[in-house]
Amino acid sequence: MKQHKYLVNIRWEGNLGVGTENYRSYSRDFCVFSAAKKNEIKGSSDPSFLGDTSKWNPEEMLVAAISSCHKLWYLHLCAINNIIVIDYIDSAEGLMVEHKVEEGVSKFEEVTLNPVVTITQGSDLDKASKLHDDAHKECFLANSINFPVKICPKIIKEE
Repeated sequence: MKQHKYLVNIRWEGNLGVGTENYRSYSRDFCVFSAAKKNEIKGSSDPSFLGDTSKWNPEEMLVAAISSCHKLWYLHLCAINNIIVIDYIDSAEGLMVEHKVEEGVSKFEEVTLNPVVTITQGSDLDKASKLHDDAHKECFLANSINFPVKICPKIIKEE
């Protein structure tokens, strides 16, 4: 068995002078960075939790990670199955349900991927569609989460 480790650093950038004195006394801003000199990602919480709407929140990053993982597997499977993809765009959507403390835990209920994939005229449309199921089965992240990921692809042949 081969193991892969992922090292990520998070730096809170929200001390407004009094730390976490109370719920409104601090900013939710943070920075994701790495020793590998990758581009930093500026983040905050969801605006519902006093976050900055101009920055990525963890919930959006989770949805983006699932979408990205699926896309990478899909492109790989297309490449080894003679399906030539020339464009791929996904408008992924995650649904998180927030409960009051006494009602239970808040959590993601599902993520829906809506990839629009353009393939060449000579590529097999049915095979291109089926490979989304295969990509879902291979996706490391989809295999690691405890909520469903729905795949609603649209395959288009180039004109």
